[in-house]
Amino acid sequence: MPQALQSIDLLELLVELAVIWVVVYVAYRFLRGTRGAGVLKGFAVLLGLFVLLQLIGLGTERFARLNYLVDSFVGLVTIMLVVIFQPELRQAAIRLGQAPFIRRSARDVPTGLQAIADAVDLLARGQFGAIIAIERSVRLGGLVEVGQLLDARLSASLLQSIFWPNSPLHDLGVVIRGDRIVAAGVQFPLAEEGTVPSGLGSRHRAAIGLSAETDAIVVVVSEETGTVSLAVEGRLERPVPPANLIDRIMHHLGAGEPTTAKSRGDEE
Repeated sequence: MPQALQSIDLLELLVELAVIWVVVYVAYRFLRGTRGAGVLKGFAVLLGLFVLLQLIGLGTERFARLNYLVDSFVGLVTIMLVVIFQPELRQAAIRLGQAPFIRRSARDVPTGLQAIADAVDLLARGQFGAIIAIERSVRLGGLVEVGQLLDARLSASLLQSIFWPNSPLHDLGVVIRGDRIVAAGVQFPLAEEGTVPSGLGSRHRAAIGLSAETDAIVVVVSEETGTVSLAVEGRLERPVPPANLIDRIMHHLGAGEPTTAKSRGDEE
């Protein structure tokens, strides 16, 4: 048995392996279903091989040339991981910013949720496709710049006119910031193929793609069925009854349920 193995503290080794397992497991749970999951599996194999080499004495003065190659390779892999997982790291930072202890309060929620709900209700009943992004802490300035700037007061009638069939802007998205419609005709980033359930079109793919890259809450109305969906953190929630839309948005904002949404649901 190599001398390096004889000097190993068993408790220390178990603690280190447990910490590594927890980190890998949490990372896998976060990346499961994304393009980074396969990369993580390969990295786990490399990490296991590196640990094994350390146990047989690679970190000592022996195997100096191999030790140099391994150190250089680890540095290269670190840079590669930052590049490969850039979207996932950005999403992790966004989720950290949404932790309960630093989440927005109820006073910070958009004031035009009722207008959005009213517009979505009519659009859903008419089966008029729509995609509406409610901006939060991550500004969508880069996307807005290539759309049609409006900076108009949010109202149900304006949203309905934007997504009315044959409108020049009805095929793309609308960005809402507070109680203002910032822009219409905005192209949202599309989610990767295979991440959207079969039977759903480009609007749902764009909603999932935008919500995966930012903290925006995206409302989608299907043109084929009139079904309303919500995309949050790269996941699609459907169907969402129009009467419950405000409650669901407020839930994802972490601000509780507004009395206006309750009374509206009671009336219906």
